[in-house]
Amino acid sequence: MRQTSQISKFTSLRAGFAVLSIFALIGISGAVIAADADPMAPAAKAEVPGKPKADAVAGEALYSNGDASRGVTACITCHGPKGQSAIGTWPKLSAQHAAYTAKQLRNFKEGSRANPIMMGMAATLTEQDMVNIAAFLSKQPVSQGVAQNKETIQLGQSIYRGGIAAKGVPACAGCHSPNGAGIPAQYPLLGGQWADYSYAQLVAFSNGTRKNGPMMTTIATKLSDQEMKAVADYIAGLH
Repeated sequence: MRQTSQISKFTSLRAGFAVLSIFALIGISGAVIAADADPMAPAAKAEVPGKPKADAVAGEALYSNGDASRGVTACITCHGPKGQSAIGTWPKLSAQHAAYTAKQLRNFKEGSRANPIMMGMAATLTEQDMVNIAAFLSKQPVSQGVAQNKETIQLGQSIYRGGIAAKGVPACAGCHSPNGAGIPAQYPLLGGQWADYSYAQLVAFSNGTRKNGPMMTTIATKLSDQEMKAVADYIAGLH
């Protein structure tokens, strides 16, 4: 009986030693793994697709030359060097806020802003192209203009600076700033724009042809044709 008891104790000690050895090995392995890792290295993060980084140089190349291999037409053909178009049929784009320009190109491509020519032009552009072109144009100097109609200058100034309270028309300056510079990423630069173009856009907002600016639709529907022409002409001379 005594021998059996001693064997049992010996067996228990061996089992306990084996368990301790396993835990020790696990601990050593863990220490080695921890030592291999750089304690100063930041934790790995999953990559999240972000907005394209603007490349104004690439934007200038595409604006000026287009890309025949992709069917991209050069913007300069209509909008002129540096975004300073020669006639009111085509808007001036120089110095326009990049976010606004990119949004308009996107809207043309999506169809939420209707214009047969621009919808065709934007169809071949990638998101990166739009961001690049917008970045290039935003860096160009403002193209200044002059108000032409002396008879409506006072009316245009009154609407732009103070709105028309009786009609519920807010002052344009409230969003587009007193000098027509606008607010980046919110409201476009208007100062110096061709009067013909500004008038055409007000008409488009008013009759529902242009639908990508609900606030402007509400405002334009309250303006008479004379008031639209007056404020558009006044805007042309702002800088």
